[in-house]
Formats: sequence, structure tokens, C-alpha cells
Amino acid sequence: MNAPEKFVAGTAAQPAVGQPRIHESARAHVAGAATYVDDVPEVKGTLHAAPILSKVARGRLLSVDPAEALAMEGVREVVLAADIPADPLFATFAHDEPIFARDTVEYAGQVVGVVVAETVMQARRAARRVKLEIEPLPAVLDVREAVKQQSFVLPPVTVRRGEPEQGLARAPHRLAGSLEVGGQEHFYLEGQVGYALPLEQDQWWIYSSTQHPAEVQHWVAHALGLDASAVRVDCRRMGGGFGGKETQAGHIAVWAALAARKTRRPVKLRLDRDDDFLVTGKRHPFAYDYEVGFDDEGRILGLKLVLAANCGWSADLSGPVADRAVFHVDNAYFLSDVEIVSYRCRTNVQSHTAFRGFGGPQGMIVTEAMLGDIARALGKDPLDVRKTNLYGIEDRNLTHYRMPVEDNILHPLIARLEQDAAYRRRRAEIAQWNAANPVLRRGLALTPVKFGISFTATFFNQAGALVHVYTDGSVQVNHGGTEMGQGLHTKVCQLVADELGVPFERVRISSTDTAKVPNASATAASSGTDLNGRAAQFAARQIRERLAGYVAEKQGCRPEQVIFAHGQVSGPEAVMSWEQLVDDAWRSRVQLWSDGFYRTPKIHYDKATLSGRPFYYFAYGAACTEVAIDTLTGENRVLKVDILHDVGHSINPALDIGQIEGGFIQGMGWLTTEQLVWTGQGELATHAPSTYKIPATGDVPGHFRIALWPEPNREDNVGGSKAVGEPPFMLAISVWEALRDAVAAARGDGRAKLDAPATAENVLKALRA
Repeated sequence: MNAPEKFVAGTAAQPAVGQPRIHESARAHVAGAATYVDDVPEVKGTLHAAPILSKVARGRLLSVDPAEALAMEGVREVVLAADIPADPLFATFAHDEPIFARDTVEYAGQVVGVVVAETVMQARRAARRVKLEIEPLPAVLDVREAVKQQSFVLPPVTVRRGEPEQGLARAPHRLAGSLEVGGQEHFYLEGQVGYALPLEQDQWWIYSSTQHPAEVQHWVAHALGLDASAVRVDCRRMGGGFGGKETQAGHIAVWAALAARKTRRPVKLRLDRDDDFLVTGKRHPFAYDYEVGFDDEGRILGLKLVLAANCGWSADLSGPVADRAVFHVDNAYFLSDVEIVSYRCRTNVQSHTAFRGFGGPQGMIVTEAMLGDIARALGKDPLDVRKTNLYGIEDRNLTHYRMPVEDNILHPLIARLEQDAAYRRRRAEIAQWNAANPVLRRGLALTPVKFGISFTATFFNQAGALVHVYTDGSVQVNHGGTEMGQGLHTKVCQLVADELGVPFERVRISSTDTAKVPNASATAASSGTDLNGRAAQFAARQIRERLAGYVAEKQGCRPEQVIFAHGQVSGPEAVMSWEQLVDDAWRSRVQLWSDGFYRTPKIHYDKATLSGRPFYYFAYGAACTEVAIDTLTGENRVLKVDILHDVGHSINPALDIGQIEGGFIQGMGWLTTEQLVWTGQGELATHAPSTYKIPATGDVPGHFRIALWPEPNREDNVGGSKAVGEPPFMLAISVWEALRDAVAAARGDGRAKLDAPATAENVLKALRA
């Protein structure tokens, strides 16, 4: 076992890091005192905006008639494409999204403009009275049809290693198949919201519920034709994000800012839940075709795989999402001879975007499906086939994108979970149950996760922070990351407290603010703590080193002899309180604030070939899940879940376990109940809680056990920790594989052609196919 990260001599033991500290806003959440964007007191004269939506999937926009809306009580303006003072396109990487629809509409729900009124309800009612004349055009609504028509938002990508054709030819066994995996609505508790306040001299203050304040700043400045320095974006917290507020919060902020510019008054835009569903993108649905060759033990010898991502009508983040799906096709398994073709398909639905896992789940699930099918074809236990293909056997440790797997713990981790979850005994018991119960059938699966941590766009792997120590000894931290309930701010405060040797309670966090830390990356890719925690730690370290130098000069010792611990500062000659030292240092003109900057080391890759080292390290885990299905109705239930997950040296075990629980249940929803349905006219039919079902408390299994792998990160990551936001999501693939196991048992022929999500309808189809 590797030792945890070594800290500079003179620091205290770790009294805050490694402890289950409560969330820094927990009491405010419980008391209803935590402020979200819609809770910010409204400036006098604030107006409210609501979007005007297309009801046609694709067509020519012939005219917009706002007359009836403008005649309604309280309505002040209608803002359309002609009111944009600068570039009419959003400042996206692909530069392919109109801010407001102009000559054409590309999906049902596309925003044509906004209505501005004195109240929220006045604006929403009026928006529905704006008359749109649209000439319908043929729309592409199916991802396989998009491939056939070569309808792409970005060019296809192919990654090859070895000779897959030869691998298939020499394999004693072959399988071919196809799979459909649906998308997922983010369903954050706090919907999309932005509040734009015009300031003096054409400056702007934007309150935004966003995972990426710097991008909101860039987009608003771009749309208004201003320098970025004229726009300040503030985000204290979000009520959930899950990727849905990485880019798409920028749309809301831009629309609010354009309305505020035209009316010359502050404007708030908060989507209601139905409009949020209709306007915003989802997790990318995928379609797959594969041909795989394997030996008598189930080891993959050759694989040809096609991934078709339904990107919706514009690129958004579809390029990097599809890239990460390609990176994660291997999951935990060595693929010697493989060809992966990735299509990024343009369809006339919402522009799909980031979602927890960011393509990783869509990449992993198809390989887990293949391994399950291989096991059933050979009459073997699926876990044995999975173990046969793991990285690490016979030096099989190089990914298909040429990154060595240097921190592999898959074998001992899976072995421990297999034992702790009593996998073999339960497998035998389930076989006996299924033999005696023709209606209710059970299934069991143990699946691993190997998930790469870092932004695949290398330049995003950087972060900055500010730490201020005030004369009374209190500490304030600001960094570029955003808080969406995951506990990022809490972990950063723990790291700063330990670096300075002060009690955790002495450290406070402030809003994420582009006026304090500029050019920050999105809080995404599970890298929030890795990046911002280390930047804040470096800032605090500089303050501590200055103070140590001051004490050393006073006491005639070396700086490393000065110890900061438990709110006291100890030198060879004297001990003083932290507060006394800070006051003395201030009076002696010692700088009590500092900035910190961090860039992730070692990472690099060639975007053209998708090869290199895109990830700093891997996070690992495994889940063992037992399910039951009703063969008469297709209904299913998760009965038991055992998880062993790798978070390195946990900075905050309570928060990490909470993320594992939440990620798993959200992944379970993706694969069981959360089905998005579009009509033949391209309208989203599942656009409210009444028709779109996320998991509820009754869906959480009574047996839900989580254990943490005890080793620290082998890379020099902050506190010896590992990222925990996204990897647990993919542990839920075990639910889907267990359901397929139950379907195969019920059919009796070893077949389990089950598309995701495994709704009751889809389970019945699989049973009767």
C-alpha cells in the first residue's frame, strides 16, 4: 500500500481531511436559508422573461407575429434575433447554434425569442400567444436514419489497434449484435435560471445557475459585443447540475442579458419544468452494432464496433462526449485487436449535452453487454468471462488509445467484492430459485468500472484560487469551481484548514465569481476537487510559508521548525495562537492573502488520432446487484446492491459515500425507468414528472452496502484522493446486466436482447422476442 501524500515539513497532521465533515451549507439547506439564483433579492424594476418555442421539428420560419402578446397586461417587449447587437450565434466551439431561430427551426422546443413582462406568469402566458408561421420540412428523428443519410454534426472518427479482421477470422467463436441505449433528462431540482443586471458604463452582473461561470461570461460578452471584463458572473450554488448546466446555462444567461439590454432593466429568466424539458439537451442516446470474436474461455480476440451518438440538432459538447465514449469502450478490459467507428449524428431533437459520465457510460455498456452475451453463449459464469478479459493478465496493460494502465487494482478489488457479496453462493441460490419460480425470476451481475479522470481537452485541466486571511484569523477561500450539492466547497475548506493548521470552522467559502478567479474551467469531468482543491491548497501554503518565515525570523530558527496545528503556531522559543500570529504579522506588513494555480501533470493526447495519455489516473470500482423481474408484467425491482469503490484516501468519507449512493441510483434510473419518448413529429412527449420517471425512495434497495477501497491514489493527487463524482454512475450497469441475466433465465435459451432503459415494456419485449 502506498503512503498518503507527504506534506511539507512544518504542517500539522490531518485533522480535517479524512473526516466526515458536514456539507458547508448543510444547515442552510435544512433551514431553507441557502440562497439560489431565484432567491437573490430582485432589484427594483426587475422584469421577467419567458421563451417563445417552436412546435415544429424542422421548418422554414416565415414570420413571427408578437402583436397579441404585446397587447397583454404587463408585457413590455418581445426580443427576437434582430435585437442581437453582435454575433447572432452562440460562442460555442463549433459555432453552429443561433441564439434565436432566424430563417429555420431545427427542433420542437427551439427558442425563437423571449417575451418580457412585469411578472413571471404574464411573460409565460404571453409567450404562448406569439404566432409563428413555420413551413414544415422533412426532419431526421432516428439515429440510424441519420447514419444512412450521413447527417452528422461532426465528422466520424475511427480508432484502430492491431488487426481486428484477422482477430475475428481466427476466433473459434463469433457473435454479432445491436443495441439501443436511451438518453436521460438531468432533472436537477433547481431548473435553469439566469438574472441579468445592467450596471454603469455598459458593464453587467449576471447571476447564473451554472457549472461554468467563465463560459457564461464569454457567451454573454460575445452576444452583447463587449469585452469579457465588462461581464461579471456570480454563482453561489446550484440545486443540481449533472452536466446539464455546463453549457446550457449559458443560453439562459444570454437570453436574459439580451432582454435586459433591450428593456434597459434587470431581467430574470427561469424556465418552468416543462419548458426546461423541451428546450434543453439530454444525455446522448446511442445505437450500437458489433461483431466480436472470442476463444473457449471467452477472451476477446477481435472486435469491430460502431457507436452512433444521437447528438441532436447542433454539436454542443457532442465531440468530446463521443470521444470519451470511444476512450471508455474498453472499460476494465484489454482489447488487443479492435476497430471503433464513432458517428456523431445530427437529428432534429434537442441538442444533447454533458451528463454525468460524459460518454463513459455509453462506451462501457456495450462491452459489458458483449461479455454477458459471450458468457451465455459459452455456458460460463459472466463474472469468469469478465475476469478473463481484465487488464493486467499477461502484461495486457495498454489501452486502445495507447495509455498504459499503471495503477491497476481491478483484480484484488473484484476478488474482495466477490467474496464480501457472497457472489458464488448467491449465484447457486438464484439458480435454485429460478428453477422453482416460473413467474418471478431473479438475476445477478458483478461488473467493474475503470474510469479515466481529467478533461479530455487538455487545456481545461487548470485551476486557480484565492485564500484571504483576515486580521481576526478567519479565512476566506474563493476558487473557480462551482458547488452543485456535491460538496466541492466543503472539501476545499478542509484542505485549506489543514494547510494552515486551523479549525475547519474558521474557513469560509465565497461565491464562484469571474471577477475573482478568471478563465476557470467548468466544474465537470469529476475534476472539481482535484483541480480547485490543489489550487486552494497551494494558495494557503504560500501564506503559511510567509508566516513561518516571519516566526523564524523572530525566534531565530528555520521556517520548517515552525509547526501550524490545532489553531496554534509553535516555534522552538514560543507558542502562540493562530489569531495572535496573524495580528502580529499584519502589523509587521506580512502579506496575508495569496493566489494559487494548478495544472494537471503528465496528460497529453493527439486529438486527430485519439491517442496518448488523456487521463491523469483511473478510478476503479465494482458493484454486485441482484434483481427480480415479473415475467407476466415486465415489472422489475433491484433487491440487493453491494459496492466496493476506489476514492483513494478520502478527503471526506461522508460526502464520498453520498456521491457513490447518488451516482449509482441515478445510473439505475438511466437504465430502468427514465425513458425519453419523442413523437413521430419530433415533439418530446415525456416532458414532466407525470410522464418521465426518475427513481424514488421506494426504488432504493433495502440492502445497499458501500465500502471504500483502502489504498490512496498512486499519483500525486490532492490528499491522496481520487475523484468520485462520475465513476459510481457506471456501477449501475450491474443493474442492467442483472436484469439481462434474469431475462435469459426466464427465456431458457440464453438470449437477452434487452434495450435500455429496461422498462416493463422493454423487459416484456425481451422475454417474448
